[in-house]
Amino acid sequence: MNFGLIAGNGKFPFLVIEGARKAGASLSVVAIREETDKHIEAVAEKLVWVGVGQLGKMISFFKRENVTKVIMAGQVKHVQIFSGALPDLRMLKMLYNLKQRNTDSLIGAIADELAKENIELIDSTYFIQNYLAEEDVLTGRKPDETERGNIEYGLGIAGEIARLDLGQTIVVRAKACVAIEAMEGTDAVIKRAGELAKGKLTVVKVAKPAQDMRFDVPVVGVTTVDAMIQAGATCLCLTARRTLMFDKSEMISLANQNKISIVAVNPKQI
Repeated sequence: MNFGLIAGNGKFPFLVIEGARKAGASLSVVAIREETDKHIEAVAEKLVWVGVGQLGKMISFFKRENVTKVIMAGQVKHVQIFSGALPDLRMLKMLYNLKQRNTDSLIGAIADELAKENIELIDSTYFIQNYLAEEDVLTGRKPDETERGNIEYGLGIAGEIARLDLGQTIVVRAKACVAIEAMEGTDAVIKRAGELAKGKLTVVKVAKPAQDMRFDVPVVGVTTVDAMIQAGATCLCLTARRTLMFDKSEMISLANQNKISIVAVNPKQI
């Protein structure tokens, strides 16, 4: 079976390539010119570069490589759709037929276009299940009473914005919402919250109530903790089995050094 990878930014695509190699799977990679790290050329077996709007070129590559299952890994910033990138004819037709252009609609439409060519978009964690956060307190320090109150408050709010496909992350202080993620990403919204209300902030990052594991799976890593340190955030709450933790040991070590608590909660709590 031939697998394909649509590679966005960050480490996610590299981890998928590594996981596929360990599993002995063949992987043909489509790299997004505006997003993907150039170093991917050194690790990909077969690779083509495409612009963010070149849907037809991407599909043609997968068909030539006899790809039947595709993984989407790494963020392609939503704002790229509005950046002036020139879409090809197939992308133009797809966009024209969309009633809205939020993340679920856009990527769902790409999945539909792939399906028309008998190419299935599959779970993005297919080769990296070991990176999913397990339900537990993951650091040496448990959330204190104030942080537990922020988490309880924040889970309801974060779950609602995730359901509306607005973002995955909110930042809470004293059971009040300081900042809500939109297109800027997790690290940026944490830094913005720190500018608004520095100190004793709780970050709540959740999967959607009906998370489609094929795309937009929540991801955290060392940069998340770095942003929390800068903002004065003391606690991070994640959705267990629905959130990827990259550089997990380094992330937890850095959190412990800075007395930051990280907890992964059951999705049913959201």
